[in-house]
Amino acid sequence: MAQVLDLFSPPVRDWFSATFAEPTAVQERGWRDVAAGRHVLMAAPTGSGKTLAAFLWCIDRLTSEPMPVEADRCRVLYVSPLKALAHDVDRNLRSPLVGIRHQMEAQGLKAPDIQVAIRTGDTPTDVRRSMERHPPDILITTPESLFLILTSAARKMLTSVRWLIVDEIHSVASTKRGSHLALSLERLCQLTRVEPQRIGLSATQRPLEEVGRFLGGSDREVSVVDAGRLKTMEVRVEVPVEDMTRLTAEDEDGAKGGNSIWPAIYPRLLALIREHRSTIVFVNSRRLAERIAARVNELAEEDLVRAHHGSIAREQRLIIEDELKAGRVRGLVATSTLELGIDMGAVDLVLQIEAPPSVAAGIQRVGRAGHSVGEISRGVVIPKFRGDLLESAAVVEGMLEGRIESTVVPRKPLDVLAQQIVAMCALDEWDVEKLGRVVRRAYPYSDLGPRAFEAVLDMLSGRYPSDQFVELRPRLVWDRVAGKVRGRAGAQRLAVTNPGTIPDRGLYSVNLLEDGRRVGELDEEMVYETRVGETFVLGAST
Repeated sequence: MAQVLDLFSPPVRDWFSATFAEPTAVQERGWRDVAAGRHVLMAAPTGSGKTLAAFLWCIDRLTSEPMPVEADRCRVLYVSPLKALAHDVDRNLRSPLVGIRHQMEAQGLKAPDIQVAIRTGDTPTDVRRSMERHPPDILITTPESLFLILTSAARKMLTSVRWLIVDEIHSVASTKRGSHLALSLERLCQLTRVEPQRIGLSATQRPLEEVGRFLGGSDREVSVVDAGRLKTMEVRVEVPVEDMTRLTAEDEDGAKGGNSIWPAIYPRLLALIREHRSTIVFVNSRRLAERIAARVNELAEEDLVRAHHGSIAREQRLIIEDELKAGRVRGLVATSTLELGIDMGAVDLVLQIEAPPSVAAGIQRVGRAGHSVGEISRGVVIPKFRGDLLESAAVVEGMLEGRIESTVVPRKPLDVLAQQIVAMCALDEWDVEKLGRVVRRAYPYSDLGPRAFEAVLDMLSGRYPSDQFVELRPRLVWDRVAGKVRGRAGAQRLAVTNPGTIPDRGLYSVNLLEDGRRVGELDEEMVYETRVGETFVLGAST
């Protein structure tokens, strides 16, 4: 133990020794690789100190190196797939930063003022502008916000980045959102003065080598730290009725009467929530989250639980999360918004209505209970109908045995490539050869052939295979003689108004009439189907 902590400066070493008994396996092995300057992927179960494994070396360097000029202050970039996770990491960084500052002051050293800032879709415009003028030392952002920074004048604050931390990388690697992020990371490397050191954090995944290749791109060696022992879990499937054969099939809306499972589910949920200190109930839809929260509170005759999902306003979500952490509410009914890495320290039980979508998601969700190092995670899965019972049993068996689905990285998604090329050419003129080399450094595009690449450039510069496409406006100018490509007028606006790969649904803001406070948002389908005077529940506000 002593040797790995010897890598750090005395104040950091003393703070860690005073705060924790010893480093976890992922910290001990991860710090050696990070300190040696290698790109590294750290895989470990939920609640094993991965965040500190990634950040502590960076914080040590920030506190012990001389403070650079203000324009070069942003040296650590942290990318999180979820806004909630970004806010959680921001909160969790405060403790080590304050603790290390106190240690430095106690040792008679001058402690630098390390600034941490978050930039996501929720960040107000004035805060973003101030961030560009006064860059933070550690910038926390999401893949989409990183794309927007790279496609605007704000990108100059990223030129000094030296460490790049990608959290919960497994959750994006197997999707087009991951391909989009991989290209954004290559764009970042073109911008920075030195090649940033990449540190990836992942839950237990198979095959880890594939996730490592995704993190490093096609020509970087990535050291894989696999501390992936499975977290100790106690998971059971519980059927709240005597005979499932008499139930209606998929009963979403809780039909009243003898053939519905819901009259049996609600009292059981209430009993389990009351038996435990703090509970998260996971469901697979926002509508169900709202309904269960309302019915459990009705049965309890008090506000026992709150709903938590993506349609609730960010301010409300933060209040709800803090209420759970402080013990003012006994439980949350959540969709996948609380699934990844969020530290809900006091949660001691996870309930899952219906089978989890996958073994990996099931492990992530149950891992929210007993989130601290060495604690047991307890979960109960409650199926809704007979087919669901079969699926629940199979998923729980897979969870207990650690049979996680394989991660498959999508190969060469050309729609994502087209979006990124427009964004890259919006601000700069590119040499076509160099553009191709940068794109192919991203792992999903490592085997992109010249014909596919040129076909994308053809389409973007207005050369179409048939007359049916003539209404599509060209976005780029491709000078084939000089081998250069640049954006046309409006290319930047087009890129920043259509960022990322998450489908754009028309969303309407919901505000309270009395004080204008924002409660959340509804999609256009719900708004279209709602009549004047109708009452609905959103985030436990009617």
